[in-house]
Amino acid sequence: MSVATTPGSGPTPDHEPPAPASVVEMRGVTKTYPSAPPVTALRECELRVQRGEYVAIMGPSGSGKSTLLNVLGLLDDPSTGEYTLDGQPTAGLSERARSGLRAHLIGFVFQSFHLVGYRTAVENVEAGLLYQRVRRRERRRRALDVLERVGLAERMWATPSQMSGGERQRVALARALVRRPALVLCDEPTGNLDTATGEQVLALVDELHDDGLTVVVITHDISVGRRADRVVEIRDGIVQGGVAT
Repeated sequence: MSVATTPGSGPTPDHEPPAPASVVEMRGVTKTYPSAPPVTALRECELRVQRGEYVAIMGPSGSGKSTLLNVLGLLDDPSTGEYTLDGQPTAGLSERARSGLRAHLIGFVFQSFHLVGYRTAVENVEAGLLYQRVRRRERRRRALDVLERVGLAERMWATPSQMSGGERQRVALARALVRRPALVLCDEPTGNLDTATGEQVLALVDELHDDGLTVVVITHDISVGRRADRVVEIRDGIVQGGVAT
């Protein structure tokens, strides 16, 4: 199974610079929420994810996993420090610029799927391209292609209510992949699935990673973490093992 080329992979035209080796580069990132008293959710985080790497970020509830996911996904600004995504510094960007980077560089897979209930699988996947200004005919072609790639060739026209949990999660994964992202962020991707179905979804993620996809999975499940190339632990907002040696 082959995956659509991610930004920076494959041959690079002479006039373009080579793709950076790291997709994620965090240096001294903190996140403090203004309250009384202020709550610091991330503390001086150092994190590097190489292109094509599969990293699991693990920690108990309240450890800072969700905050780290939000910062990685450009859904939240760090309070201090530097975050470079696929070679592009993200500090000081307008919300419009951040939205543009999210649309082109990041694919999200959430525990709760976040599919539109009255839309077919194809339409849900096409939605992943709306902010990339891809023409309608090309959106449809790419959506059909990626749904076939994740094993849903026979379910393309079904709505979420007509699908199993595993099928819905594969639609969510297809929606992330259709963007041809530099990074796929998975937030507890098997949290709403039974064991057998969760195993099928994780096997698909393994296969996509083997084809060169850069994956970061946020999880508290040890069996999920074991599948990754590297496990990064977070406790009390402190990242351990964020930079491979």
